Parts: sequence; structure tokens; C-alpha cells
Amino acid sequence: MITDQAKVICASKYFTSEQIRKLYHKGVHDFGENRVQDMLIKMEELNDLSITWHFIGHLQTNKVKMMINEIDILHTLDRPSLAEVIQKYREKPLPCFIQVNLTEEDQKSGIARENLNQFFNDIKNYDKIEIIGLMTIGKDDDPLKTEEAFQKLDELANTYHLPFRSMGMTNDYELALKHHATHLRIGRKFLEFI
Repeated sequence: MITDQAKVICASKYFTSEQIRKLYHKGVHDFGENRVQDMLIKMEELNDLSITWHFIGHLQTNKVKMMINEIDILHTLDRPSLAEVIQKYREKPLPCFIQVNLTEEDQKSGIARENLNQFFNDIKNYDKIEIIGLMTIGKDDDPLKTEEAFQKLDELANTYHLPFRSMGMTNDYELALKHHATHLRIGRKFLEFI
């Protein structure tokens, strides 16, 4: 829809089930939700469609049990305590992106770059977690810092031999593509297609 270089996920937090249904029938089959309760309601309302559900928001450990077997991919694995709870409740291996905080903003979730090795060691024996790539979020209104973060994520994914990079949203997806994004999380842009 925007690119054939990367999988485009519709970040559907502000979309109704009816709008998601319309997009699905126009060929969009990957949707990303930020809030557990909203996602579960939409899943129920759209359970006749073959949607791939991505969870792209901060996931609280106390919400894991109710949703972890409903989603297809998690983009925001960001701490050992979350990995532990996923391991406890997930029934089959879950493809996960590790969220890395590369803009070093306190309000953003994510593992610090210097703690990645330790995190990989912490979760290496968790058979319900399949690490497929890394994820990061750019810095609002700062294209330079955002591009630096995307470049670092690309380098880290190469270092760890991971195939996928989840980065880039409506305002910065072109920068993400420049640094080999494989998964874009696009929201507002999809309103043009409804």
C-alpha cells in the first residue's frame, strides 16, 4: 500500500471494527493494536476475518494471561519480567520483537542497548518466545535523532543475526525504509483508503 519493501501493519488503535473490516476487504490483513481490552473487543467483532494481529503497545504483565494466546506477533518485548509471564501463559512459540530504547528517552519503553546481551541470555531457554527481530520508536519531531535510532537498530539486528526490523510510523517511515525496516507501523495514512 505504501511500499513493497516492508510489511505494512495498520496501527488501528483509533479505528473502529467497521473501518478495519473495510481495510481488510481492500487487502490490508495485518493490524496492530496498543490496548489489550480494545484489541480483544475488535478480535471478537472481526473473528470471521483472517487477520494477523500484532500487539504494538506497552504490555503490562497483569494483562498477559488474557491476550497472549490471541495475538500472532508481539513487537514490544521490553523487560525480563514480561518474558517470564509470556513463557508461563503462552501455549505455543510467539514471534517477538525486542523493543530497544535507542533515543534514550525516559518516557519510552525498551531495553537499553547496553543491556541487550544480558536480555538475550535471560530468555534463551524460554521455548514460548521466538525472537525474530528488534523494534524501536523514533524521537518525536527530531528527524536526526530518529534516523540515528533507525541506523543503530539496523546495525544491532545485523550484529544479532536477526532478520526483521520493526520501525517507522506515519511521520518517519521513509527514514525507516532507508535503514532496512521490514515492518512499518502506520496509522493515520490508512484513513485515506477508507
